[in-house]
Amino acid sequence: MKLVGEFYHDRGLSRSKVRHTDLYRIAQDLGSRLAVAQGLARIPDYRDEIEQLTRARFKTRREFCEATGLSEDMLSHVLARRKHIALDRLNEALARIGYILRIVPQDSFERPRRGRRAAA
Repeated sequence: MKLVGEFYHDRGLSRSKVRHTDLYRIAQDLGSRLAVAQGLARIPDYRDEIEQLTRARFKTRREFCEATGLSEDMLSHVLARRKHIALDRLNEALARIGYILRIVPQDSFERPRRGRRAAA
């Protein structure tokens, strides 16, 4: 990413304009894919979206829980990735705050395969 930024900076583009170039977006996408494949990052899931929603629309987790009807204990476990919320319960909780669940096509990311590594 640094090299892409330097390439465009040398040609007089501002950082904000560099971020909108195709080359920058391609490099960013490849960097993300490599991080996932190497186990340095993970693909976001519904728990990340719940956390973002909680931070964006509510002052505290408690306020989010009161609005959705979820217990603070359950939310804590879910966000810590120790538990999942049943789909019907999650759908009901989100409906109380004006949101819905939606099924979308899987990202083009390939999940890293677990198992034996190839011998060198």
